[in-house]
Amino acid sequence: MKLAISGTYSSGKTTTSIALSHLTGIPRTHARTMREILPRLLPGRRLEECTIPQLLQLGMARYTERAVHESKLPDGFISDGSSLHEWVYGSVRVAVGLHPGRPRDPAGFRSADEREFFVQVMDAMGAVMRRHAMDAYDAFAHLPIEFPLAADGHRPVSEEFRALSDKLLLDALGQAGIPVRVIGGSLGGRLNQIVGAFDLPTVMPVNKAIGLARSEMSRTDTSDELARRDGRTVVSTAKGPA
Repeated sequence: MKLAISGTYSSGKTTTSIALSHLTGIPRTHARTMREILPRLLPGRRLEECTIPQLLQLGMARYTERAVHESKLPDGFISDGSSLHEWVYGSVRVAVGLHPGRPRDPAGFRSADEREFFVQVMDAMGAVMRRHAMDAYDAFAHLPIEFPLAADGHRPVSEEFRALSDKLLLDALGQAGIPVRVIGGSLGGRLNQIVGAFDLPTVMPVNKAIGLARSEMSRTDTSDELARRDGRTVVSTAKGPA
């Protein structure tokens, strides 16, 4: 089974995918976040400062990393996110302006023609990434927005951004005809639902898998891109959704 765990920011994708990997014994795959990629690709720049062309550069780097990791697991995997997520992030930033954590910024583009050009670019990019999703994943488990946006500085988005992203993800999955199940509730409930919905094996109790996932999440580096450049790190103490 090649299963993608889908959802927008702060929906619990990472905690769920880690726990599900422990629970089932199926390897997990993912791509580094844009904040993690940024210091090497565009040193000295913050994600919020990136132009649309630079976001395309980051998105393609992340997509390539994701595809390479997936190619090394031909027998199956659990993916934290999917190729669609890179496209969705860029598309929604084009829609809401260049600063998704702030009010709409119509001045982010110099003209309506420039915005329309980047809409077309994102559509072309999306066609490639949707094709990859159709070829790479057997099914999606989509996590709806049920928890507030985590206030850890690691997610440069707004609630409007999250809502638009969630809708775009579900619309894209529907158009692609990829099987998708919406999975909500507590972490334990999600794990049980996913195992049942996709007939997955289990190799340990749910509570043990959750404990291992939360232990891993407690060591997550949430330092910003400039801190990463300087070699400083910040370890998150925030708990994932229960």
